[in-house]
Amino acid sequence: MKASQLFTKTQKEAPADEVSKNAQLLIRAGYVHKEMAGVYTFLPLGLKVLENINQVIREEMNAIGGQEMKLTALQDAEIWKATDRWDDEKVDVWFKTKLKNDTELGLAPTHEEPLVRAVKPYVNSYKDLPFLAYQIQTKFRNEVRAKSGVMRGREFLMKDLYSFARTEAEHEELYEKIKQAYFKVYTRLGIGDQTFITFASGGMFSKYSHEFQTVCDAGEDIIYLDRKQKIAVNEEVLDDEVLKSLNIKREDLEEVKAAEVGNIFTLKDKYSKPLGLTFVDENDKDQNVLMGCYGIGPSRLVGVITELLGDEKGLVWPVNIAPYKVYLAVLGQDEAVVKAANDLYEDLQTSGISVLYDDRDVRPGEKFADADLLGMPYRIVVSNKTLEQGKIEVKGRTASETDLITTEDFKKLLQDSAV
Repeated sequence: MKASQLFTKTQKEAPADEVSKNAQLLIRAGYVHKEMAGVYTFLPLGLKVLENINQVIREEMNAIGGQEMKLTALQDAEIWKATDRWDDEKVDVWFKTKLKNDTELGLAPTHEEPLVRAVKPYVNSYKDLPFLAYQIQTKFRNEVRAKSGVMRGREFLMKDLYSFARTEAEHEELYEKIKQAYFKVYTRLGIGDQTFITFASGGMFSKYSHEFQTVCDAGEDIIYLDRKQKIAVNEEVLDDEVLKSLNIKREDLEEVKAAEVGNIFTLKDKYSKPLGLTFVDENDKDQNVLMGCYGIGPSRLVGVITELLGDEKGLVWPVNIAPYKVYLAVLGQDEAVVKAANDLYEDLQTSGISVLYDDRDVRPGEKFADADLLGMPYRIVVSNKTLEQGKIEVKGRTASETDLITTEDFKKLLQDSAV
């Protein structure tokens, strides 16, 4: 992509009504557009980041046997009534609408019920289990507050995976496998060292559920973190009994703000039983399928990564989720310099390296400021100076110094930094 052809433009100031760092930076850089509170349009650069995050998640879910599908946003009220979740008193975030014939519908806040109905025709015998099904799909929740930018939306993207098992032992095995896959996702997204498994209430199904919390000043949760053991406890369940069961000492805990970036739950037969999802076991007896659900919010992760890694100059993207790996700036309009920049642009693309080429006829300072705001991992400069030395000027987004190196050395550098 050439900057002169990109329809979005950077802004010096963020909208006055945006208080969150992630929304301010993402809007200023032209990654998102605010449609209304809690509802954001992902513009070309923002969509590239979102899709790169999706791809990391997709690869890790596929690696453990997840099968991707896409469920509908429009929801039949009847299946939600069957599990007692249609009433606004039970689920208070519903968006509801009606067909022309007055049939009431909902916009899905989650998908346990419709997924159970979708897989039910294919589950009959114990031989049909276990399996994992997931989707990356838009959710709708009528949140009372939506003031954290893309970290808390009324319309947002969610990866929700569901496990279907025959026995509790089989469920626990799947649960642990998915837990480890989540850690791989966060490591690949560049926030693994600040993301911790966090014990939270398991409700009626198990002693605990697990959240994945990223330490972040903009987070909405308070957790108590044992950095030595790399585990945390949500403040909602913190008491002496919980600490004893987890073998954690209160004096080792650090109170921190954190943003929830994932959660996993044991469901047992809460949804399979009322919706009739059963299988015939080895003894010809009907059994309820045991389920778990596992969520990650890709659009929320865009906000968390921005909050955690962004600096006073702008966005900072890890190499594997940046919209482009390189911001290429040509300085001046000398014919030889422009030709060298054009050739480098083609060379990098041919080598499989994505490039945003700033070919605009503007001052160098404006290009450098935009490079910092947009947050590509590497800035390359082509100028009379670099041309004379037969090299390119390279600067990492958070580096303090620039380097003059050959194009081939840069390609090797980029290859070595890939996650």
